[in-house]
Amino acid sequence: MFQLSTEQKVCKVGGVKFGGQPGEYPCVCCSSIFQKGDKVFEGKRKEGFDEKRAEGLLKTQDKLTETTGVPGMADIVANTGEEFKRFIDFVTSVSDMPFCIDAWVMKPKLEGAAYCAEKGLLDRMFYNSLTVWEKDLETEIREISQIGVKHVLLVAFDQEDQMPSGRITGTQKLLDVIEKVGAEFESIFVDTSVMNGPATAMCSLANRLVKEKWGFPAASAPSNGSYMDLQRFKDLWDFKGWAATDASLEGLSAFFYHDMIFSGPMGGATRVFPAVAEAEAFLATSVFAESKKLPTDPNHPLLKLFPDFVEQLKALQ
Repeated sequence: MFQLSTEQKVCKVGGVKFGGQPGEYPCVCCSSIFQKGDKVFEGKRKEGFDEKRAEGLLKTQDKLTETTGVPGMADIVANTGEEFKRFIDFVTSVSDMPFCIDAWVMKPKLEGAAYCAEKGLLDRMFYNSLTVWEKDLETEIREISQIGVKHVLLVAFDQEDQMPSGRITGTQKLLDVIEKVGAEFESIFVDTSVMNGPATAMCSLANRLVKEKWGFPAASAPSNGSYMDLQRFKDLWDFKGWAATDASLEGLSAFFYHDMIFSGPMGGATRVFPAVAEAEAFLATSVFAESKKLPTDPNHPLLKLFPDFVEQLKALQ
């Protein structure tokens, strides 16, 4: 059920490994910081941010990685190249976690990537992202290749086929353009485009197809689905009720063929990381029942949080 016949690629970004067979390495949580509405902005965005609060978010996530075994990354969101420079400098001064640069349009993303190259940060940065809806995709791919970007995320979708198979079509379109341009990247991983909470199931199924076809690590952003229902579910059950649905969706995604999840604002990491850790322990135990194999990563949540149980499993090998 769990093991895939295709050889699986393992990506390494800033020392964090992800990909491989289910249960081999834990799902990576990539949390947003400096996104629109982030509470680190006390006033208007251009007036700066609360550095103490931002530092607290980063250090809390690092601590959660240490205690749960779930690797964390930072999704640095910016509107301009100058913002990227300021935010990248800050994040890298506080934490060693890997990060991505995330913007709606090409120009600031390219400026952010070029700054990472200038600062010698390309090993721990991935480019978020190459998309099927970018009008000048060839230029973008050519530019990031010339900059020396090593790790790229492909966001795959097909408006005419919103079933899991459409994400395969979308991925192939992006790969075709990369080949046409002649670009080569050290790591390619695929985001299969969340539409809403329940539709994240389509992403999980698409991720299995991606992994079966190419062996690429696969991802999606379950938080995009859960945050769509934030106000509606808060009205039904208050914030704790909504938070339960969010943690559930993140954990379910981690269990079903996600090597990475974009897990929403970093302020929610205290909710998400424990949920993902439990889901990863659940997955690793399921894989053990099928294969008698324990996780490859010595810091995997199953090994870190349930050592006594692991010893029982070893006796069954």
